[in-house]
Amino acid sequence: MKKATASDAAQDKEGGSASAQIDAKIKALDDWRGETLARIRKVIQQAVPEVVEEIKWRGVPVWSHGGILCTGETYKSAVKMTFAKGARLEDPAGLFNSSLEGNTRRAIDIHEGDKIDEKALKALLRAAAALNKA
Repeated sequence: MKKATASDAAQDKEGGSASAQIDAKIKALDDWRGETLARIRKVIQQAVPEVVEEIKWRGVPVWSHGGILCTGETYKSAVKMTFAKGARLEDPAGLFNSSLEGNTRRAIDIHEGDKIDEKALKALLRAAAALNKA
């Protein structure tokens, strides 16, 4: 699951480990956004078992493996997965639906009631991890 990082020591002083802070964020979002973030987190952990969970930018969950894979931002009407190097990833399933004009990032906005293509998302996450290693 999660490997300890140097940032974990700092996070422990600021409210617990990154994983614990993500747990708390999911619990605090007691609606579809919390459920969606929890589901995304599970898919990420299944796709890249060595993933490292971090908290950055005032509480944004970040999943890394050799660099940032993606973030999990929550808004009133969407849960946004932003892939740090998304513009360099093949997306045959057409999951990216946001931040398409940028040269670096790409995002997936998930709205209430949206279905998540877990197979395609896992493939995208594995490709992101492979790109970070390259």
